[in-house]
Amino acid sequence: MDEVPAEAKTSITSKENGFRITTWNVNGIRNPFGYQPWRTTRTFPAMFEILGADIVIMQELKIQRKDLKDDMVLLDGWDCFFSLPKHKKGYSGVGIYTRQSTCAPIKAEEGLLGVLFPPGSSTRYCDLPEDQAIGGYPTPLQLIDIDVDPAELDAEGRCVVLEFPAFVLFGVYSPANSNGMRDDFRFGFVKALDARIRNLQASGKRVVLTGDLNISRDDRDSANVKDDLRKMNITRDEYLLAPNRRIFNQLIDGGEVIGERDEGREDSVLVDLCREFFPDRTGMYTHWEQKINARPGNYGSRIDYVLASKSMKDWFSEANIQEGLMGSDHCPVYATIKPIVTLDGIGVTAKEILNPMETSQAELDGQVIAPRPLLPLSGKLLPEFDKRRSIKDMFMRPNASKSFGSTLQTPFSAESAAARRMSSSLSPNKKDDGGSSSGPPANQKAKLSKPMNSPPAKRQKTSHKDTKVASSSQKTLKSFFQSKQPPPEPKVVPTKTESPSKENEPSTPTMSPINSSAKSPAVALEAHSILASSQRSELSFKPPLKSVAGDSAVAEEDNFIDPFTTRTEWTKLFSKRDDPRCEGHDLPCITLQTKVKGPNRGRWFWICPRPVGPSGIKESGTEWRCGTFIWASDAKGG
Repeated sequence: MDEVPAEAKTSITSKENGFRITTWNVNGIRNPFGYQPWRTTRTFPAMFEILGADIVIMQELKIQRKDLKDDMVLLDGWDCFFSLPKHKKGYSGVGIYTRQSTCAPIKAEEGLLGVLFPPGSSTRYCDLPEDQAIGGYPTPLQLIDIDVDPAELDAEGRCVVLEFPAFVLFGVYSPANSNGMRDDFRFGFVKALDARIRNLQASGKRVVLTGDLNISRDDRDSANVKDDLRKMNITRDEYLLAPNRRIFNQLIDGGEVIGERDEGREDSVLVDLCREFFPDRTGMYTHWEQKINARPGNYGSRIDYVLASKSMKDWFSEANIQEGLMGSDHCPVYATIKPIVTLDGIGVTAKEILNPMETSQAELDGQVIAPRPLLPLSGKLLPEFDKRRSIKDMFMRPNASKSFGSTLQTPFSAESAAARRMSSSLSPNKKDDGGSSSGPPANQKAKLSKPMNSPPAKRQKTSHKDTKVASSSQKTLKSFFQSKQPPPEPKVVPTKTESPSKENEPSTPTMSPINSSAKSPAVALEAHSILASSQRSELSFKPPLKSVAGDSAVAEEDNFIDPFTTRTEWTKLFSKRDDPRCEGHDLPCITLQTKVKGPNRGRWFWICPRPVGPSGIKESGTEWRCGTFIWASDAKGG
């Protein structure tokens, strides 16, 4: 199916109506390029344009730092920030891409608890001065309650935090439920995330939480709730009382909480933006199990979110899922900030709340394009990518007046935005005066430019003695184009014992020497090769054996083995047998392997190739998966 989905066609124009934030678990950073519409371009900027996003948060990159390539980092017009696993290979990983023409973070951190070190620093994020840190780190008492090694929690590449003037953005990949193997680690991560967000909210900062949280809120957000209740033999209230789900619902406004709220979680702080715009929508799933091909039947769950502080609820014009965009077992989820939002009773533009105060009004309006200063965590500052620029960046005017030495001490205010607009209107950019921003003054250009009529540098003379030494040790250019001289042939001198009568006899090829003086070297070399090949052919030639009697010829025919018949028999022996066909649709079955612990673990089996229907169970007489089940060993007859 190569047709571009409707979501991809409308996403580019939709971003013109606001500022879009998109989160997507890609299940491998290059995984989407195997699907349409990404397959035709296979570049990240083209992907971001189709998504129509200004900020793209990706989870489950499944790479380490050594796997980063130029096309992932050095993107024209985009900055990038990564948190990759330190020890486990092909595991987790979070990346955030920001469009430099519309936004620029003022601070960036890797990890959730702030225990990691910034690039090139020996001071942890949580120990930095207040004006350099994002803040909201868990207190010692909260760390005791989390009961997980902070260094281990932050070393798995699960969180990137960016601070913009108006809010703090979290890109998160929460641990999944791995058959109960890491329940304590998963519970500790959720508690740490809850503590960090509540601490930031208490300090007066707004928060936007995005990513794959691996938690469904209630039975509306999961198609298999009824099956889970039946298998675990629990009630719906017990389902909602699961530790991770209970903390999550207490964090979200309108979350269903059974019983009294926990201490320290008396108030909700975030809103679920997709649910705000679609409160009664069912089947709004963002993840489908690939092993059972559950996506066509929409048998999935909603575990990917864009959440925002309650005070930001009116800033967003839309939020939705993009289930029509393929490329992973998850689909993208987005939320769009209005072009103009109300802050402290004053209208400000989205670009003003997403760019540093040092950004001029001309840059916000797109009249001036200048390279953005990079934060220490930027992927472009990694040693393997630092000081490497694209051709487009080489022609951009450097902005020397900008610096991130002074960051915002307080949250963004409407008064600061108004002051920026006022200063821009009082001192407009003039194109006629000598201080034009298009380049340096004329006198400065004259000093920097090199005169065209400057004499060329003189070459140093080399002595005859040096030339002699060089010629003795090196070949000349002419020598490479001359034909190679064959090695001199030894002359055959007749011995005294030879009789004079042999001189008139024609000599054999093996004894007649080649007169090198009468022939050119090339002819002599060719003659040698002909003689040598003739000697080899005479030595290797053997006459065919002739049968003595007619009986032997008949015996040879009886022992003759037809190669075509032999190949056919061996092909039948080792060829793959036809797949069994399912009972409900008469289609070739597909093979799967048992992963559940038990005596059958590792065994292969055949099932119907159709996807699971909305009911999530096998059906008969419908278009969805039928009840065919055959062990592979039974199908082979053993």
